[in-house]
Amino acid sequence: MQHPETTYDIGILGAPFDTAVSYRSGARFGPRAIRAASARQTTSRGYNPRAALNPYQEWAKIIDCGDIPITPFDNGLALRQMTEAFTNLAHRSAPKASAESAVTYRRKPKLLTLGGDHSIALPTLRALNRIYGNVAVVHFDAHLDTWHPAKYPSAWVDPNNPNEQSFFTHGTMFWVAHNESLIMPNKSVHAGLRTRLSGIGDNEDDDTQGWVRIACDDIDDIGVAGIAQKIISHVGTETPVYLSIDIDVIDPGLAPGTGTPEPGGWTTRELIRVLRSIDSLNLVGADIVEVAPAYDGTGEATALAAAQVGFEVLTSMVKRGMEVGGKRQGRDEL
Repeated sequence: MQHPETTYDIGILGAPFDTAVSYRSGARFGPRAIRAASARQTTSRGYNPRAALNPYQEWAKIIDCGDIPITPFDNGLALRQMTEAFTNLAHRSAPKASAESAVTYRRKPKLLTLGGDHSIALPTLRALNRIYGNVAVVHFDAHLDTWHPAKYPSAWVDPNNPNEQSFFTHGTMFWVAHNESLIMPNKSVHAGLRTRLSGIGDNEDDDTQGWVRIACDDIDDIGVAGIAQKIISHVGTETPVYLSIDIDVIDPGLAPGTGTPEPGGWTTRELIRVLRSIDSLNLVGADIVEVAPAYDGTGEATALAAAQVGFEVLTSMVKRGMEVGGKRQGRDEL
């Protein structure tokens, strides 16, 4: 931030980092693409009918904090840069914070991070842990991302040395986070899964880490309402939640601009419907990751999907803040 004294309720932050990927790089350009695709999201035309509010005109002061300066040459240093940036930004006081609001949803600002590859979730969870303790993760993705680093093909790592820099990847960050006790036991959920595995042991490892899995195909059997109900009933509405959305949860036919595409995913509409149906969750942070515009079409379908997802997440954060405030209030009234 060029003006570190600036206060805010919700900050949008870019994390242009993609050197922890296992397949196609390019997500470092995701923040730029998502911002460009959000150009039509203006304050004057920001009313969201599903929530009956305009997130840009309610209580929350929303600002773009810019991008974290991240080195592409040293992942260890990059992890430190991101951790310090998230920690600094998440620990600020919100503009209207007071003793009376100290225990409310509005006490600390919320961050919506635009990735970048999915590994950025690890430094975010480290920062949130210092405020909330361990949090639940609601994870939308085609992939588990709880893999032991040594399970990657030809991994030149020492499985007994968790400090190896190569352990930090976009498919292992939740494994690391679990080992650091950053994630709340038996409260976290994957949704939209459809990845190939190295074997049944991958799911067993995931079970050990305390996750519940919702497959992509489940939406055909139980529908959007069933998916949302499974998430809410497992996580609860008071548990602090980090919402992590990999754009590859959407089918690559609709969102081709991503690094590890998996055919057979949800439609953009289905993802948005699920997100709208879980807006009662207690979101303390969120990310939208793995948008790689080099693989997108000229219509920018992937970036547009990510921008709309971001708008829905902002809406849910503002709606939650209005609910805990007890009444609908404009920004100037708080």
